[in-house]
Amino acid sequence: MAVPSAHEFHWQSLARLPSGRVYHTLSEVGGQMYMLGGCDAAGRPCPTLELYSPEVDRWISLPPMPTPRAGAAVAVLGKQILVVGGVGEDQSPLKVVEMYNTEEGRWKKRSALREALMGVAVTVKDGRALAVGGMGADLLPRSVLQQYDLRKDVWAQLPPMPTPRYDATTHLLGNKIYVAGGRHCKRPVKAFELYDSETRAWAALPMMPCKRSYAGVVWDGAGRLCLLGGLRHGGGHQSSKFTKNVNIFDTNQGVWLKSEETVAMKTKRADFAAAFLRGRMIVAGGLGHEPSALDTVEAFHPQRKKWERLAPMSVPRCSASSIVIRDRLLVVGGVNQISDSSDFVFSLQQSDRSAICRRRRDGV
Repeated sequence: MAVPSAHEFHWQSLARLPSGRVYHTLSEVGGQMYMLGGCDAAGRPCPTLELYSPEVDRWISLPPMPTPRAGAAVAVLGKQILVVGGVGEDQSPLKVVEMYNTEEGRWKKRSALREALMGVAVTVKDGRALAVGGMGADLLPRSVLQQYDLRKDVWAQLPPMPTPRYDATTHLLGNKIYVAGGRHCKRPVKAFELYDSETRAWAALPMMPCKRSYAGVVWDGAGRLCLLGGLRHGGGHQSSKFTKNVNIFDTNQGVWLKSEETVAMKTKRADFAAAFLRGRMIVAGGLGHEPSALDTVEAFHPQRKKWERLAPMSVPRCSASSIVIRDRLLVVGGVNQISDSSDFVFSLQQSDRSAICRRRRDGV
């Protein structure tokens, strides 16, 4: 299948966010984007819920969450958004679970987690939300796997993960939930495991080739996990060791591809936006060895086996949230380390698609 060339992608400035935001959570229901919570410019978790409609390029303020929070996990169950855990106003993990009905425009408190957790990873299987891992109030990672039944409003405990962790990446393929990486205290985790919902058992997969944090994580259309870039060693900016390495796990073969079968990115970076869009892996922004956030963008061409530069972002940024909706990559908020927190939204789309107005908004 032909993939779009580099010149077919472009950035478009969209309506400003109502306020700058980091550690917010994005979700899609019916082609509309919902932005939940996050930290404001002063670092305070906020309760805001906002809707972005691509058709009219406008933000709409909706009823705020009953509980202010940042870094929450979300699951879409039909027309409802389940919000799980996160960090509260006292900077501690939350056990509160709330649900927003997008048709009724109302919030409802649901059964809480058994303990307060942040950094939970959530996926949806057969209309039920499965919450994996997290970090408790004691700052230690958890191995818990819990399943939420919307009809009964109950959380059921399932067999725990072999490796405790938080901020892991989860992905559902058939009856299997893959759990990759994450963190244990401040250290990145190499563990890669899967949960089979039919046998209700965990299995260990070959560990990630290297430890890295703030990497890009993309599942491509062929059932492959792609780990992109990241931070190999922290510390001050000058002593940090960023990487441009790419590691790919093939779920069909059950192995990590050899280094000669992968192609490194052009730029070393971490804490960037990453997505699989129209057959191509996309990376945008982040932090590297430059003194400020990056604006550079790259896309991998699978037939040519090379990374190609795309048009840069209008505003450099890192720590942004991103989501793909209708073949468009939306990158929302974040910080640019040059001025105050960035409060723009951008859309990366193919230039031959004309579903939205391309007029640059005044003041953006």
